[in-house]
Amino acid sequence: MSKKSTIIISIIIFILSGFLTYYLVSQNKVGLLSNYSKPQVAQKGVGIIDGGPKTEICPLNGKLYSKGQKNKWEKRRPLGIAIENHTDARPQSGLQNADVIYEAVAEGGITRFLAIYLCEDTAIVGPVRSARIYFLKLLQGYGAFPLYAHVGGANTPGPADALGEIVDIGWNLYNDLNQFAVPFPTFYRDYERLPNRVTEHTMYSGTDKLWSFAAKNRDLTDVDEDGNKWNEEFTQRKFKKDPKASDRGSVDTITFGFWDQFSKNYSVTWKYNKESNNYKRENGGSPHTDLNTKKQLKFKSVIVVFADESPANDGYPGGHLLYDVVGDGDGILFQDGKALEITWEKNDEEDTMLFFDDGDEVELTAGKIFVEILPTGNKVEY
Repeated sequence: MSKKSTIIISIIIFILSGFLTYYLVSQNKVGLLSNYSKPQVAQKGVGIIDGGPKTEICPLNGKLYSKGQKNKWEKRRPLGIAIENHTDARPQSGLQNADVIYEAVAEGGITRFLAIYLCEDTAIVGPVRSARIYFLKLLQGYGAFPLYAHVGGANTPGPADALGEIVDIGWNLYNDLNQFAVPFPTFYRDYERLPNRVTEHTMYSGTDKLWSFAAKNRDLTDVDEDGNKWNEEFTQRKFKKDPKASDRGSVDTITFGFWDQFSKNYSVTWKYNKESNNYKRENGGSPHTDLNTKKQLKFKSVIVVFADESPANDGYPGGHLLYDVVGDGDGILFQDGKALEITWEKNDEEDTMLFFDDGDEVELTAGKIFVEILPTGNKVEY
């Protein structure tokens, strides 16, 4: 073959490979991040819970589990995961397995969740999104160095700089599980789980993956590398048993929005079931289901926290937000079919947010907790 022919063939191969690469990327056949791959998940995403007698109290929400389940959570530490609530991210995976969930607006009226896990597992959780500074401050109240799983985060210089705050408090490369520093397969993209979604709504993980990565790579189990327990200075909330059916109330519907102009897609309704003594969630006018279980989310207590909201004014397109979740304020506790006007306190970042009635800490009915953070002045109908 002549030298001229070899050059021509090389050019043709180069051009064809370029077209092929463009096609694969444009069709999302290749991930825009280097860690894209379809995972091999043996479980179907449902939390695996030991079925023995329920005698052990989960320290985050008071729910009873078996000794076998306690043996699992005693070897790990709380794990907070940033999970998005964009309409293209629904239904999410793994929310029902969280012990406690916080919801607040991320930007543009779109809410996001901080889901905190310790006592249950979920093989699939997501879509995982970026960190926000007020979620970081809430997570700091869950003992020494809780894990924080997210995909990047707000990093514009200014008061909402979540990634900068992670560095300032010493979490970076320790208990912080930023996807950009944690390789596949701990995080992975799944374009088939929610078909026809853009790349930003496709990042997933699993609680066991994240706990295992922290243990193997950061020496973080229930203790750190120096043997210090995560919960040595953790303040556990107070819990009580379910009341008798005859002592339960009849406040059966709770509705509210976050930003009025986005109320249709991000409005929330909680409906109380007196027999089971829990609340089922509706999200944007539809039952809020977990993709893993195909069942509607249900929680034992719903707590509305009113917090001052303000713009960060950091120049970020779309606008980062600030919420005053350190300090104190007013709220409403919904549990046992009743509504109670309360106050909340979180004096320092490392303190647990606690709830009070006339100065006495409120006992929460043992079970999963959902905290809704609303701008001060918003109305809640019930």
